[in-house]
Amino acid sequence: MIWQERDRGINYIKARGEQVCYGMGLGIILLNDAYPGFPGDVRYPSASPYPIQYELAEGVTNKTLVYDKNPAQCREAVIRAAKKLERLGCRAVAAECGYFAFFQKDVAANVDIAVFMSSLLQVPFIQQVIGPWKKVGIICAQRQYLSEQHLMNVGIEPGTNYVIAGAQDEYGVSEFDNLWNPNKRPEVPEAYYDKAEAQMVSCARQFVDRNPDIGAIMLECTGMQPFARAVQREVELPVFSWGTLLDYAYSVVNHRDYYGHVC
Repeated sequence: MIWQERDRGINYIKARGEQVCYGMGLGIILLNDAYPGFPGDVRYPSASPYPIQYELAEGVTNKTLVYDKNPAQCREAVIRAAKKLERLGCRAVAAECGYFAFFQKDVAANVDIAVFMSSLLQVPFIQQVIGPWKKVGIICAQRQYLSEQHLMNVGIEPGTNYVIAGAQDEYGVSEFDNLWNPNKRPEVPEAYYDKAEAQMVSCARQFVDRNPDIGAIMLECTGMQPFARAVQREVELPVFSWGTLLDYAYSVVNHRDYYGHVC
């Protein structure tokens, strides 16, 4: 969108503490890991309808965050990145990987802006939306690395109405391995959109067929967002994702005006 004129509601300005920039949107913590993303991935800012500012979490990679099974080793780096985004002027902070759920409470306790560390924050909300007799179908990258502690840190009560599928380790979505798996990806990470989409759709279809009481899908990983619409066409269920969380996050920290007329 090209803005034609300034916001005439802004007439007086003053500094907010140590904040450096103004008119900011969402701040997103990135893994310090080099791999590409398709449009819709959180690493693809030109596809976003609102401004995004990034900050690398130094030393935090797919390996150290996920595959080492010791996410606590990343805590201080994640908190530092969040504080940098806050000082820069971001209105809220998020992170690119659903496994950052581990740090939701840590980051929220250390900054004074809204914190949305994982798409999984939406699960308790979805549970209320679909009712107690249906389940939230969580599709994560790798089930083996998603612990109960990750879930509890974003308010998910273990053993409630959800079921989890691992796209890579249970349903063979190999195109994601080619991007994110440090043990399997090529030296230069790469993936094909059409193949990744077909694999994700197949994963979701099989998951729902095996669990017919699923009432909504939760796509944990930011890299799954580009295929959310294709998944929804296939399973014909509500689909929640990083995109739905970030849209919500931006709307609550930068509320829109309403215009109309009286007939």
